[in-house]
Amino acid sequence: MMADALVLTVPIFSTLCNEAFKLRRAVFITEQKVPLEEEFDHDDLTAHHLVAIIGGEVCGTLRVITMDEHIKIGRVAVSVAARGHGIASLMISQAMKDHGATRGNRFYLTAQTDKVGLYERFGFKAYGDEFLDGGMPHLAMKTY
Repeated sequence: MMADALVLTVPIFSTLCNEAFKLRRAVFITEQKVPLEEEFDHDDLTAHHLVAIIGGEVCGTLRVITMDEHIKIGRVAVSVAARGHGIASLMISQAMKDHGATRGNRFYLTAQTDKVGLYERFGFKAYGDEFLDGGMPHLAMKTY
């Protein structure tokens, strides 16, 4: 775990949120070849956006969407340089702490299949069939 990472919730289109969107584009569009039109959507306008900051630079981001039956965590992205240091775990932990009470600790997400182990550590369990999203295999996961 990187002790010097700060996790903040930032307003949409703030400077830090725009840095988060830039990081998402680098990870999902440039690196993982997700189509541009699939990366930013209307949920971004109402989501809570979390960023991880190290040395004044945004190195991670995710979004939290309040849905009818659960809280959806998505768009988890960490910069190449910051990977492997617990940044995603730090952000997920913060998101679950901040938003758990909203829907009775019921969380949902869709995970890239090779990242399922990360989410299992937070009590998520995969269910249903694998499907493609952004051209990559995913599994739906939930904590309830």
